[in-house]
Amino acid sequence: MKRLAYASPVNPAPSGISDYSEELLPYLGMYADVTLYVEDRLRPTNPYLAQHVEIRPVSRLERDHRRRPFDAIIYHMGNSPAHLGIWRALQRTPGIVVLHDFVLHHFMLQEIVAVRGQIDRYRAEMRRRYGDEGAHVAELMLRGRFPEAAFDFPFCEDVLERSTGVLAHSRYVLDRVTALKPGLATALVPMGVPPPPLISRHEARERLGLPQDALILASFGHINPYKRLEPALRALRDLRAVRPDAHYLLVGSISPNYDARSIVERLGLTEAVTITGYVPRSTFEDYVAAADICLNLRHPTAGETSASLLRLLGAGRPTLVTATGAFTELPPGVAAQVDPDGSESNLILAYCRLLAERPDVAAAMGAAAREYVARRHTLEGAARAYVEFLARHCGWGDIRPLRATPLWDVGAGLTAATPPRAALSVQHSEAPRAPAPPPSPPVQAVAAALVELGMTGDDRNVLEAAARALAEIGFGRE
Repeated sequence: MKRLAYASPVNPAPSGISDYSEELLPYLGMYADVTLYVEDRLRPTNPYLAQHVEIRPVSRLERDHRRRPFDAIIYHMGNSPAHLGIWRALQRTPGIVVLHDFVLHHFMLQEIVAVRGQIDRYRAEMRRRYGDEGAHVAELMLRGRFPEAAFDFPFCEDVLERSTGVLAHSRYVLDRVTALKPGLATALVPMGVPPPPLISRHEARERLGLPQDALILASFGHINPYKRLEPALRALRDLRAVRPDAHYLLVGSISPNYDARSIVERLGLTEAVTITGYVPRSTFEDYVAAADICLNLRHPTAGETSASLLRLLGAGRPTLVTATGAFTELPPGVAAQVDPDGSESNLILAYCRLLAERPDVAAAMGAAAREYVARRHTLEGAARAYVEFLARHCGWGDIRPLRATPLWDVGAGLTAATPPRAALSVQHSEAPRAPAPPPSPPVQAVAAALVELGMTGDDRNVLEAAARALAEIGFGRE
């Protein structure tokens, strides 16, 4: 049996890749003996992981591989602090990288500035890699401003340099990887998601206390400035002129540096918008079932493939997406594409009116979406694509499954692993630190830049570390 080292966040690490890996691992385990490597001191909350795979601290991977080499090593990299130990292990021991985000600027900013306190290095790296324009953006970032141009500087070169191969979920990412490192072995693999439950719209609304006859729009996931909230709200305001019962649900946490509620109030939509905050998986699924139209908008993009979007499509929800990045690779008829330009609000309004007034069009789009996910994004297909790449790239040879069924039932595993992330933290053996004095304005500016790049309240420990590290080296002192 082939031995596979698999380095990834798992719950309670605050990353969507945690759910991704917990869903994929039972299927990869049909083909290989998997050892899971996680951040040091992290205690996985999914009991099925410990029952079926060996779990090791990621800092031990280099030594383990030296003592008894694995047949392949897979690292999962995303634009999140949850990947810090994984990135460091990759720098010591090269392997195959599953690149979830092409733009790793957020991650590298927190690694260089927040964790190491090396502000001058960040400036120098931005200038060396990207010239004067990169140096200019670096200065803006260090002052707490985050221009859209920052997405033009991916900061993923160090990851690619240590990669022996790259797997990605979109041609968008693979084309950019190839441009940066020609000749690197790459493969397109589908993002697998479990079949969503078919939940009655009526029952879901009854459980959630939502009116049965209202037109309900919904967006899911972390709310930040790049989720196109203002254009969506302007469309909602105009939609309510013809559908006064239209209501918009924002299901997910809000970036602490983004005042979504004030935007809702400014547009006079307080009674028409509900912000739920984080919800557990079962409630998430009820909100999906209760929605008539889903909005999955984001621009600019880090190149990510959205698992939450696939869950919406798999549930058969008519969905609007931004016509950018990996989302443009969706087949016609599966989702409505919205251009991120001056026509954005008008397009959102037009699509919502069409789907509300033509139930047959909405039903056809939902059916096409569900069929697409069931055909192209199964967990079985995703695991098979991984193993086919390993067979070609690592000489694994015969790729027949060694087990007839997955290591465990994915639905049971996720049910056991879905306590609210905000209530979870990595276990530390050291005594708690005394409260630090408030950081200076420049330090707060760096923290604000990190938040704009995607950090949430789940990353509070990293933001506090940034303030301490920068204060220790004197940054921001008068």
